[in-house]
Amino acid sequence: MRKLQKNWLGFALWFFVPLAYGQTEPKVVDIPTRPSITQRLLVFSPPSPKAAVILFAGGHGGLQIAADGSFGWGKGNFLIRSRQLFVDQGLLTVLIDAPSDRHSPPFLAGYRQGPEHAADVQAVIAWVRQQSGWPVWLVGTSRGTQSIAAVATRMSRADGPDGLVLAATILTDPKAPSVTAMALDKLSIPVLVAHHELDGCSHCAFSEMPSLMQKLDGLPRKQLLSFRDGISRGDPCEVMAYHGFNGIEREVVGQIAGWMLGR
Repeated sequence: MRKLQKNWLGFALWFFVPLAYGQTEPKVVDIPTRPSITQRLLVFSPPSPKAAVILFAGGHGGLQIAADGSFGWGKGNFLIRSRQLFVDQGLLTVLIDAPSDRHSPPFLAGYRQGPEHAADVQAVIAWVRQQSGWPVWLVGTSRGTQSIAAVATRMSRADGPDGLVLAATILTDPKAPSVTAMALDKLSIPVLVAHHELDGCSHCAFSEMPSLMQKLDGLPRKQLLSFRDGISRGDPCEVMAYHGFNGIEREVVGQIAGWMLGR
């Protein structure tokens, strides 16, 4: 890990000074993770961050972030379209793309539970933490919850995140481990669950929520935030349905940030 830290420190050092002076313009950053592999990030910093969040989109997760910060895919995803709401809450906000060896289909599909993904995310956590020692939270939505739960169970307390936020959690999945099926008993960090009670996605039925919360019973701090308002349009598993917290983004992000920051 020390060798990895030296590599990315030199690679991304140019970015530290703008953040220290309250840089608010988004910056595209590529940091080395595994040998010959880089991880692209889009970073937004408020003037005086209180904590940091790394946002994991659902679907295949390949945002295809361009050098100018535009997206090839995923700009309508709940977390991606809500990024400024996190910044407005005083959070350093990091959008994570697929790594450089996953820049074509299937992107993160079939990859989220593996050791390479955990290594990439661990490097990103270390990079964010190096800047000022802010608490670093992983926030995932839909299949992004499979990413953050899986990588957190693979990391030590020292190298892993300070907390998790599971939004529209994958509670059942015949093709890959659902979050409920993961080794959540390995966690010792705060976990916040945000879910729409009317989520119509077959993998995210609110009726399955007790199984997840029971798996989190041993944690020192956990909570379920449930919602019923909003607007549902189109495919119930897509971003403009209840599954994507359509129409209540500000309320959801506000409650998430308030819980994270202890407000």
